[in-house]
Amino acid sequence: MTGRSQTGAGDLLELVRSGRAVTRGALQQATGLSRATVGQRLDRLFRAGWLREGAGGPVDSPLGGRPSITLEFDDAHAVVLAADLETRHARACVLSLAGEILAEHSGTLVIEDGPDAVLGELGRWFAELLEKAGHRAEEVCGIGLAVPGPVDLESGRVVQPPIMPGWDGYDIRGRLSGAFTEHTGTGPVPVLVDNDANLMAYGEQRTAYPDCSAFVLVKVSTGIGAGVVVDGSVYRGIDGGAGDLGHIRVPAGAEALCRCGSYGCLAAVASGGAVARRLAATGVPAASGSDVRDLLASGHPEAAALAREAGRQVGDVLATVVTLLNPGVLMIAGDLAGTPFLTGVRELLYQRALPRSTARLEVVTSRLGERAGLIGAGALVVEHLYAPERIEERLLAMGV
Repeated sequence: MTGRSQTGAGDLLELVRSGRAVTRGALQQATGLSRATVGQRLDRLFRAGWLREGAGGPVDSPLGGRPSITLEFDDAHAVVLAADLETRHARACVLSLAGEILAEHSGTLVIEDGPDAVLGELGRWFAELLEKAGHRAEEVCGIGLAVPGPVDLESGRVVQPPIMPGWDGYDIRGRLSGAFTEHTGTGPVPVLVDNDANLMAYGEQRTAYPDCSAFVLVKVSTGIGAGVVVDGSVYRGIDGGAGDLGHIRVPAGAEALCRCGSYGCLAAVASGGAVARRLAATGVPAASGSDVRDLLASGHPEAAALAREAGRQVGDVLATVVTLLNPGVLMIAGDLAGTPFLTGVRELLYQRALPRSTARLEVVTSRLGERAGLIGAGALVVEHLYAPERIEERLLAMGV
């Protein structure tokens, strides 16, 4: 069986980025390549600006001698743009290749206004953020976008999204890349799109739980969705539909009409939007999950009671999820991710799941908060662009 060489320049870069081999001698040992071949391939990576020399490392030989020069991935040679769309609000930022947020903006952006208007506005935000961060548009290597709907990763298009009217099948990549060019005057850049819960899970797992081999994040805001990270990679299913917890049917919602058009969905009875509707019916001003979040922050008793009940409904479903996936960490995020909701989740989860499934389970809330989707989107772009299988193509395009 033939395939891509496993000892190309991209593989050497991956060894350095991961910390598995950070000297020329260690790279020779890890790959079996000669000193001259390693040197030639490293030279291409240096000329591309992707590697730099660090401090001297330990002496390779037991006989002593000069310390080996360490190699480092140069995370200052480019920047990434990222945005996280919610139903009525969005965040955008400029990130370093190491995931540090260099400039950030949040504001009202209504997803029901349609993809053309929303993505056009994001292009304007990106141009302003680059100026704020002190970086040129030519330094951008890619854009990552988190959206509140199922995404076919290969095409970057959302597929029948229940809360994104007008977005089904739309060319998000093309429009966002075009909007970036329109507002910055530079050429097109790669755009990657994924579900918001997936990217939140990816960002949280990489940042706070890198050793957790099975990680689940549940986002409860206007809708309900889950992101699953297994062995460091997002599990998406065959076409991006994995993790759509909000549309699992539950007995309590038998007469509740969901935005997807069906009755009985979990999101219709336990999402931030559902809690807002119940509060509004009693005269409490609430129209969205973010309104519920504000009420919870102020200690509103009725909001807290309804959030706890919603947590119980979600916890009942999560008992099955935990039994099926056996994760080490279950993280609750989104507008309802506070003490009342988390209390409700734990009540039903530990009551319904087998003790074997929860014995080593951590049930926690978000570490990154509203930035989780941005961090995950940035990481998705970096891991895609610097994957070993793409390095040769990029080096050739640069003439290196």
